[in-house]
Amino acid sequence: MKVRVIERRAKSIYTRSRIPGVDWTVNQYTGCAFACKYCYAKFLTRWKDHGEWGSWVEVKTNAPELAGKHVRGSIVMSTVSDPYQPVEAKLKLTRRVLRYMDKRNELSILTKSPLVTRDIDLFKLFDRIEVGLTINGFTGREKALFEPLTPVHEARVNALKTLKEAGLRTYVFVSPIIPEITDVSAIVEDTMDFADYYLFEVLNLRAAGREFQRLLREGYPEGYAVLTEDEKFGEFLRELEGKIKGLGVKAEGIETHRRGWEFVEL
Repeated sequence: MKVRVIERRAKSIYTRSRIPGVDWTVNQYTGCAFACKYCYAKFLTRWKDHGEWGSWVEVKTNAPELAGKHVRGSIVMSTVSDPYQPVEAKLKLTRRVLRYMDKRNELSILTKSPLVTRDIDLFKLFDRIEVGLTINGFTGREKALFEPLTPVHEARVNALKTLKEAGLRTYVFVSPIIPEITDVSAIVEDTMDFADYYLFEVLNLRAAGREFQRLLREGYPEGYAVLTEDEKFGEFLRELEGKIKGLGVKAEGIETHRRGWEFVEL
């Protein structure tokens, strides 16, 4: 898919966060060329008439100069994009933003891309920083259906290993967890030596959109039933909680979206 790059200037890149425990979000890009079929950020296409999700990326050209503003509290990069999506390799916008950010800021970065290891030198300049990889273990048919344009599982695990060996605080965001598909235990076994902690998220089926809901319902009816039936979902969540606790890793909790955003502490 050819990606259209749309340049624009922003008034600010620090946005007050609605995420519990997070004060600010930073998105130097809007939109994401990884084009994951289940992505909750597809809601942006309601207001941005650029075409199909994944076919465009907005680039905030003045983001580096805006990044120099000092804000108090914790910052997450990014929430409606991936800071290391393919265009970053050439544009280096994320790298320039990091260079100008106040290094006293508490920063958390999340990506699916091994390109993140390029900026280890800048990460080490921050007083408090953590870098996370979204890892869901999709391979084969599921990878082709759900997120064909993302880096493969092994590349993400290797990136996590490189970050940890560089002395950085790391975490794994296991998402999306889809019943009957996502092997949480296998993901943890592959990454436990390189992660300081884990955060888990069950698929946000509503935000994934009708097309993905139909794909799941027709191709994976058992998993779809778990996500849409209260009794089955409750049983699944209890089993997942027990499984994670049995793995013996540090885990903040499980995000779910069955009836709006909820968080199960572990």
